[in-house]
Amino acid sequence: MPHLNNWLQRLGDSMRRHGATIRAVQWAVVLFYAVLLVVPALLPLPDSQARMVDNLTLLAQFLFWGLWWPFVLLSIVLFGRLWCGVLCPEGALSEWASRYGKGLGMPKSLRWAGWPTLAFCLTTIYGQLISVYDYAQAALLILGGSTIAAVIVGLLFARGKRVWCRYLCPVSGVFALLARLAPVHFQVDEQRWLANAGPRLPPPNCAPLLDIRRLRGAADCHACGRCSGQRDAVRLIARSSNQEILQSTSSSVSSWDVRLLLFGVIGLAMGAFQWTVSPWFIALKQALAQWLVAHDWLWPLQDDAPWWLLTHYPQANDSFSWLDGFCILAYLGLSALLLGTSLTLLMRLAARISGDPAQYWPLAITLTPLGGAGLFLGLSATTVKLLRYEGLLLDWVQPARAALLIAAIGWSLWLGWKRLEQMAPTRRVPAMACLALACGLVGYGWWLQFWGW
Repeated sequence: MPHLNNWLQRLGDSMRRHGATIRAVQWAVVLFYAVLLVVPALLPLPDSQARMVDNLTLLAQFLFWGLWWPFVLLSIVLFGRLWCGVLCPEGALSEWASRYGKGLGMPKSLRWAGWPTLAFCLTTIYGQLISVYDYAQAALLILGGSTIAAVIVGLLFARGKRVWCRYLCPVSGVFALLARLAPVHFQVDEQRWLANAGPRLPPPNCAPLLDIRRLRGAADCHACGRCSGQRDAVRLIARSSNQEILQSTSSSVSSWDVRLLLFGVIGLAMGAFQWTVSPWFIALKQALAQWLVAHDWLWPLQDDAPWWLLTHYPQANDSFSWLDGFCILAYLGLSALLLGTSLTLLMRLAARISGDPAQYWPLAITLTPLGGAGLFLGLSATTVKLLRYEGLLLDWVQPARAALLIAAIGWSLWLGWKRLEQMAPTRRVPAMACLALACGLVGYGWWLQFWGW
């Protein structure tokens, strides 16, 4: 481990020395992102015979939704928020714009801790309504709109900073959750920081506005390397992937972290990935359609909404009626509400059984591996679908999904067991039963999607 940490420290220091190279890489990613996002939206829809090898729209769809987003999530779990600090095009554009902006300062209303959760939920719901994974125009609207918003925020508020990334980015909260599992992070030794008062290096520009001296963990750090070696107190080191979860307290985990995990990352996301294959969704839609026809209310059955409100591509025989839109909203809302509330009650019961109600937040955060695995399973389903359209059988996918789901459940249960290890067995065992039931509930939802239906 010392040898590995020495190597990581040199890597972190190298990131600081080669900041110009990192910025050049960022601009290359920005260019690639722009081409991938804009060009396919200007092209006609591919026909049913088109394939990735001869159609730029399908190739861009695979690169974006089949590779980019699933493996960005995986990179957060493996390397912390390195994506945010080194590669993210929105972050790079927002910081660049802020250098030329008004520098008005961030209003208190925009520093509300709930914005990342709300933005994630709204973006997820809207993406399902306009079929963001399937159509380039929808992707341009959502992702391009988010990028424009990031640039506007940069132009208005703090100079040379990533205000958008810190307070408003729709995936910032998700990345903060997953980065807690990263086996590497920039560790800050506050005592050494105070002892080395003389500035050995120029003060770094921490773009996400963090208090570097008091930084604990990888959740908020963008892993850009700009502060590596500062006062000989900031070092990139290896750590246990369990460390940050197991050392979390009710003060280091916010209520919004838990709400985002239980209601958003697990509850809402499962509904978003699940509704297209759910017989419950079909039954709901059919029951409502029959009721509407019986009462002579036919306008909700029309599919005349514009594409930017509900999916409307008649040339591809794919248009949502107003009833479709309502059912999607209902299914996603119920999925988030029922699953999120059930998990909340189970985790609160586990904390109460443990004898310390304040354990609720640290206990709830032990479901992070299961939440991250669910997001990866859901996003990679698009990867599998697109590859199967190309004629690949991929027989290994189902066993791999099962292995990932079982591993995530086991990881979450082990984290919960370690969190409760100081408890007496009479408390620990029933509390673990609540956690096991919570994991089983989530696992059952994914089993339905990939095997049960």
